[in-house]
Amino acid sequence: MSIGILGTKLGMTQIFDPEQGIAIPVTVVQAGPCPITQVKTPETDGYSSIQLGYLAVKEKALSQPELGHLKKSETAPVRHLKEYRLDNVSDYQPGQAVTADIFAVGDLVDVAGQTIGRGFAGYQKRHNFKRGNMTHGSKNHRLPGSTGAGTTPGRVFPGKRMAGQYGASQVTIRRLTVVRVDVERNLLLIKGALPGKPGTLLSITPTKKVGRK
Repeated sequence: MSIGILGTKLGMTQIFDPEQGIAIPVTVVQAGPCPITQVKTPETDGYSSIQLGYLAVKEKALSQPELGHLKKSETAPVRHLKEYRLDNVSDYQPGQAVTADIFAVGDLVDVAGQTIGRGFAGYQKRHNFKRGNMTHGSKNHRLPGSTGAGTTPGRVFPGKRMAGQYGASQVTIRRLTVVRVDVERNLLLIKGALPGKPGTLLSITPTKKVGRK
């Protein structure tokens, strides 16, 4: 597995490709810098991984155990911590910074984040159901209709698609292309839309290559 990076979604824009003569929609991501707060090895933790921190905060925003953990790697207080599993961690040291230069133009990445919360939504918006007739005598414009049988079984089966909480779920968008990398400002321009609204925390990892049998 490969190391990833944490970042913040800044918003969407478009860039022009003069070779193809098209405008490419991209999402701008503030990727890092992410200090390495812990290096785990099979000898000490039973597995190998790299723990990254992101988004500097004041000390009062963290608890004493969190501050003590970051003090071991001499890392300034950070809001978020995330681990990335690696087969070989010998090239990484606590306190080392991971920046946007781990990616290059043309790389395929997987981006994980939380989608925009829609609150309590009806069955049409939540599940894309059809509406009823809009004629005057219909009386069934946006109603859910029947939800189950009568006497038998006398209940609604679990998993029935109905109105309820919609959005605010963790999703991963796979195989997105890195269009541009700004190493100086730690910016990534990724083709297409990413989860969440501006300010959403994102985890960006290289797409795992799957070999054919």
